[in-house]
Amino acid sequence: MAKGKAKRIGILTGGGDVPGLNSVIKGVVYRATASGWDVTGIRRGWEGLTHLDLANEASVKRYVIGLDRDNTRTIDRTGGTWLHTSRTNPLKMKKIPPHLEGRKFPSQLTTKRGETFTTYDISSAVEKNLKALKIDYLIAIGGDDTLSYASHLDKLGLKVVAIPKTMDNDVRDTEYCIGFSTAITRAMDAVNRQRSTVGSHERVGIFRVFGRDAGYTSLYTAYVTSARCGIPEHQFDLDKMLKLLKEDKKGNPSNYCIVILSEGAEWAGYQVQEYGEADAFGHRKKMSVAEAFADQVSKTLKEETVVSDLTYDLRSGEADFVDKMVASTFAGMAMDAVFAGKSGQMTAIRNGCYEMVDIPDPKLGPRKVDVASMYNTDRYRPSYDNKRGMPVFLTRP
Repeated sequence: MAKGKAKRIGILTGGGDVPGLNSVIKGVVYRATASGWDVTGIRRGWEGLTHLDLANEASVKRYVIGLDRDNTRTIDRTGGTWLHTSRTNPLKMKKIPPHLEGRKFPSQLTTKRGETFTTYDISSAVEKNLKALKIDYLIAIGGDDTLSYASHLDKLGLKVVAIPKTMDNDVRDTEYCIGFSTAITRAMDAVNRQRSTVGSHERVGIFRVFGRDAGYTSLYTAYVTSARCGIPEHQFDLDKMLKLLKEDKKGNPSNYCIVILSEGAEWAGYQVQEYGEADAFGHRKKMSVAEAFADQVSKTLKEETVVSDLTYDLRSGEADFVDKMVASTFAGMAMDAVFAGKSGQMTAIRNGCYEMVDIPDPKLGPRKVDVASMYNTDRYRPSYDNKRGMPVFLTRP
């Protein structure tokens, strides 16, 4: 039997989906039930705890599901998240859920891009639902946004254990987040497949990948495809990048070249453009930097381009070996923490080893690429030298 008083675990996934999430869910369920604990799945991330109306049968069915070995037995064979997800921030709700209308919640005025609006902190409703569901421990799986609220719940005194996932690989205090390996594998395959088309037409191939604030996805894809890349951490010189691509194309027997750009990459004189309504954590969608860069290639180099947006394709489908292994291991580590009565901790990889760390302080923001050691600012390529003694993912938290 497990140690401690808690007998029921809640588990949720928030933010963007990535391959490997279902392996975590299954791992937690199998480990918990083997020790006599019940597991409750919270559907649609934090929305499942803000919009849940326990007096409404349809609401309960939408947001709550009992998890056991039978209904999770095969979920690790597919991608996405079996519990579904959303981008919900209980600390800054623009609208109070219908069933909570009339209740008083802490509020504040927020001004963004000239618009002033009221947001509400409905953490008291989240706490109430967790108590009503008799959840003693909550395992939250997500990126820095999702985990920022997990950190808040811990400060409120609730028992929370976090598991990092994001194909951007930008959660602080860990060298690896679930979803990253599969994303890079997908990107590598896509770039290498599309070389045949880019080369056949003798064009400049421009690939856009995710990475709003951190350039790990772009940098590591470039690392394994021998390509130029642009990352958010370093604003590149447009003329210099174009000159390098012109040299690459001329020096290639097939007369083509490729460059990989993070969605947040910029050059002097260009700032990433955004559109649409901001999500619950204040993020708006970004206009394609690849299309903007393609215009510059056409105008300056007078070359034709092939623009390929790889973003959502990278998070689709089944997880690769690394993500399944890390996900399953993180699930076991999270349960070790639960059984030991720990809270406010996050599974992590540090210096190449599995570790438990405190949930990162959300005020610090996402982890960034160390430009000095990882990015060649003269060649706009990854740095390949001085890797002896580095962890397997070539970065430190």
